[in-house]
Amino acid sequence: MFLIYNPKKIVIFFAGIVLFGLLNSCGIWDPADARKVSPNADERVKKNLEEGRGVTLGGLMGGNKNTTYQFATSNPMWRATLEILDFLPLSIVDYSGGIISTDWYNEGAATNESIKISVRFLTNQIRADGIKVIIHKKKCNPQQECTVKKITSALENELQVAILKKAVVFEKQTKKKNRTKRPDLK
Repeated sequence: MFLIYNPKKIVIFFAGIVLFGLLNSCGIWDPADARKVSPNADERVKKNLEEGRGVTLGGLMGGNKNTTYQFATSNPMWRATLEILDFLPLSIVDYSGGIISTDWYNEGAATNESIKISVRFLTNQIRADGIKVIIHKKKCNPQQECTVKKITSALENELQVAILKKAVVFEKQTKKKNRTKRPDLK
């Protein structure tokens, strides 16, 4: 007896086995009993997480339950930098990446020169080494061929000091607000 193998039938057979395995692993559908399950979504989420049947974004990202998140509006260094640089057009504002970068800017005095300021946040604490100010200068000739160079100038230090001073003011205001809301913090 001679068997003829049909490749199409073999593929269908193996696809059926895989499909059967996938469907079988899902289990039997178990409808929830309305008497045992809360209609409140927040309570269901909390119960599922406690039982280990849920996934949180913090769990996916490797975070722990003791993490405190600080948003841009509550970070005095961030707020101070935005306020100091508010007269410049901003091109990059990335709180999670810790950088604020302006667009190319010139005051009109020298039409062929413009500067770009970048502020990198190294920590959320108000410290002199907590931020790094970087200035680039672009100079173009009449044929619009431009060169860009990182420069060091007094402006870097002046911006850093101004940001730190403004951040201290913001932090004092925040502490004062917290004291008036909670007298036990005095």
